[in-house]
Amino acid sequence: MDYSRLQMRAATLGDLSALTDVLAESFHSREGIFGWVYPILRFGIYEDLRHRLVMGSEHYLCLVAVASSVGVSSSIYRLNQEYILGTVEMSLRSRYAWQLSLTSRYPYLSNLAVHPHYRQQGIAQQLLRICEQTAKSWGFSHLYLHVLENNRPARQLYYKQGYRLKEIDSGWDSVLFGQPRRLFLQKRI
Repeated sequence: MDYSRLQMRAATLGDLSALTDVLAESFHSREGIFGWVYPILRFGIYEDLRHRLVMGSEHYLCLVAVASSVGVSSSIYRLNQEYILGTVEMSLRSRYAWQLSLTSRYPYLSNLAVHPHYRQQGIAQQLLRICEQTAKSWGFSHLYLHVLENNRPARQLYYKQGYRLKEIDSGWDSVLFGQPRRLFLQKRI
């Protein structure tokens, strides 16, 4: 497939199915028993994302990285067909559920994902840069996210982009079930 011009834009409901595919491929395996539950996991991602896109808010952003392709398919010209290669979401969040005031909220990144075939090409860095610009325009000077301790490629990406460890979340799942700890990272923007 010949790609021309990569662009970043806000996601639309028309992107929902392709976005779901990128997220499901990035976060869930189809190997072994997981192949049986993959459709259920994908459906859950679809519905959660659909809800966030429909509800929207002043301080919610779902970005997509899209590549356009112009080509010939079965003697029919396809003009500007878009392919979603990556995504990220940003919203305001409070650290603890009981903190409801607007002053305790901060911009938080989630679901940064690049399709496995298009990683290591700068797409994630571009998505992060736009999130940083958006957080500044919302009036914030820091940006936050979580990453799993055992996700070495993601940790390397975030550290390279200037994110630093703020706190280690050691929940019951890591203690009782041996799950990896969640690292809470921040970046001054």
